[in-house]
Amino acid sequence: MAARPCELTPDRSARHLFGAKMRTHRELADMSLEALSNVVNISRSHLSRIETAESMPPPDLPPRLDAAFGTDGIFQELYRLASKEIHPDQFQRRMELEARARVIGEYSGQIVPGLLQTEDYARAQFRMANPWKSEDGIEELVTARLSRQSVFRSGPLMDYSAVLDETMLRRGFGGTAVMRAQLAHLVELTHTRVTMVQVLPFDLMGHALVGGSLMLMTLNDGARIAYEEGITTGTLTEDLESVVDHQRAYDLLRASALSPGDSAAFIRSVMEALPT
Repeated sequence: MAARPCELTPDRSARHLFGAKMRTHRELADMSLEALSNVVNISRSHLSRIETAESMPPPDLPPRLDAAFGTDGIFQELYRLASKEIHPDQFQRRMELEARARVIGEYSGQIVPGLLQTEDYARAQFRMANPWKSEDGIEELVTARLSRQSVFRSGPLMDYSAVLDETMLRRGFGGTAVMRAQLAHLVELTHTRVTMVQVLPFDLMGHALVGGSLMLMTLNDGARIAYEEGITTGTLTEDLESVVDHQRAYDLLRASALSPGDSAAFIRSVMEALPT
């Protein structure tokens, strides 16, 4: 006799509701987990964990489910809600603002910004920061990190720039192969329709943003926000005078940094210096 399906609790969270809706539409379509696995190209066991809310859906699953069930974007809407629940409370408003931003400027001195990270780099960084966390917990964090990168693919064309300290390029996570792939990804992003990445070399010496990271956001309604992040905390600033001061410091860094072309060449030189 077939095992009785685990009882679901869709009222607990958006992630639980996502899983419950997935089971409902799967059963309405008279599909087993194996059959759905063949359609969406995700393992049966992974789909089972998503239905019971044990795992966060990967970012490419919702549109596949909407296509399979003809649900007109329902799963993509649920995913946007569920992805916000993974992040600590202090970052939720930052995420909401980031999703509404049309212009983003970012400085990072130690870690590749989340919007620019590869999956393997993100996983290695989370493992280093959370050595006691379970693998499922790490995978949830990785999924949430990658889901933020949808800002480059959805809505009106955005304008993203980043200034990356040379320290960040040379402080590796995950080993040589992971860093080589991450650096290659940064090279690709140095100058695209929506991204511009510049390197701040050691030659500059000190500057106003040493010791932290900064994100400046201009929203679709013209509002301007600054977000400063430390090791475990983040601070949103919406006071215009303070945001302008942060913008001046960021603009000075951009003016002092290498051009996108020279930055790409610099990053390649760091890649070439990695051990084989």
